[in-house]
Amino acid sequence: MQICTSVNGRALDEADFFPVFERVTRKHDLPVWMHPARPATRADYPGEPKSKFEIWQVLGWPYETSVAMARLVFSGMFEKLPDLRLITHHCGAMIPFFAGRAETLWAQLGSRSADENYEELLKSMQKKPIEYFRMFYADTVLGGSGPALRCGLDFFGADKVVFASDCPFDPEGGPMFIREGIRSIEELGLSEGDKRKIYFANALQLMRMVQEK
Repeated sequence: MQICTSVNGRALDEADFFPVFERVTRKHDLPVWMHPARPATRADYPGEPKSKFEIWQVLGWPYETSVAMARLVFSGMFEKLPDLRLITHHCGAMIPFFAGRAETLWAQLGSRSADENYEELLKSMQKKPIEYFRMFYADTVLGGSGPALRCGLDFFGADKVVFASDCPFDPEGGPMFIREGIRSIEELGLSEGDKRKIYFANALQLMRMVQEK
């Protein structure tokens, strides 16, 4: 099932949307793939009418994914649905690159918020915040960047990364992203086992098309 990072401007952690996650997880036992949503009409600065230079897509979409991930983590989604398998577009967006910042600053959740009792929220969580972020899955859509993919793999592990291409949304109408996505995997010097997981084995398990070992 595909969802967007927001629904008509509403956050995915709102109670109205929980039954969707619950049904796909508990009844259908299938993964959810999350695609970012942010229109050009959402300006980069409050004093402007719209986003310029397609910043809304190039930078805005990964930001929207990261925000949605954080809202799901701190709403307790993975504690309510520990078997939820949620695949993030663009290899976890900003989270792998900012993992150090996310880990150290969210470990102090509440220290910068006088009007919210986040310290109690932090105490109530069964794991450290960063460990919940590692429960997400990620796809390989990074425009063919090997270093970015390496960062995502280091964060999530090869068991939680699946091949994707973003076809046909490239300058060639599809072939480029497929070709460059494969190249980015091959240039990392991964084991044959890890490559097999990324190319198809992880996806087959997520879709329950093979039995997990």
